[in-house]
Amino acid sequence: MTVELSIEEHVARVTINRPAQMNAVDLETADRLEAIWQQIEADASVRVVVLSGAGDRSFCAGADMKSGTRKTGLDYCADARPEGFGGISLRKTLLVPVIARVNGFALGGGFEMVLGCDIVIASEHAKFGLPEPRVGRLPLDGGMVLLPRLIPEKVALGILLSGEKISASTAERYGLVNEVAAESELDAVVDKWIERILRCAPLSLKAIKESVKHTIDMPASEARSVRLPGLVAALTSEDSREGVRAFVEKRDPVWKGS
Repeated sequence: MTVELSIEEHVARVTINRPAQMNAVDLETADRLEAIWQQIEADASVRVVVLSGAGDRSFCAGADMKSGTRKTGLDYCADARPEGFGGISLRKTLLVPVIARVNGFALGGGFEMVLGCDIVIASEHAKFGLPEPRVGRLPLDGGMVLLPRLIPEKVALGILLSGEKISASTAERYGLVNEVAAESELDAVVDKWIERILRCAPLSLKAIKESVKHTIDMPASEARSVRLPGLVAALTSEDSREGVRAFVEKRDPVWKGS
């Protein structure tokens, strides 16, 4: 399998498994990723996703330019999927939290996938970049539209217009990475974030992510008045009542996701 999926104890782990190709994404891998995201969306037991790349050299080096495709840049633009690179960079329908576990290079579409995740944990030797202009292409799958919305415009343009890679510590300083860890501690740090997320009510988390994704470009006063279905479902759920009961009774809540 070019992408591996395991689901255990409410955690879905998605691993791009092409280490010899720096986990670059070819058409088969893109199709497999899309199928996995749809499977996760349909699985109510999943409360958090961890996205990673096999091996220690690369999270994902972007599109596999050696996979035999003869598409021009314009062809690629015309055929681009609305969900973005790897089916995740621009996806709005996946409402459970997604953690990017970045060990090594996250370049081109790989960086765009990181931008589409909710929490980013990177090893100290991780590198991020959008080298598309160096090969006459453009970061069409989220890079040009997401990066300037996440960090200051001048900083974003510096990355976009130079094609240079930035370090994990620099990405953390810009706010693109939540935490940097030594490679030996990377999984422990990811597990710590998983534990934090699983302590929270799953419907509340989905409602928060849905609200942020749909209102982030609105004025705060307008966004505050939006009542999406997920928000209503979370606030009227049994879990909402359970959370209050558990707090009053000084015990851990037992979430049912309903």
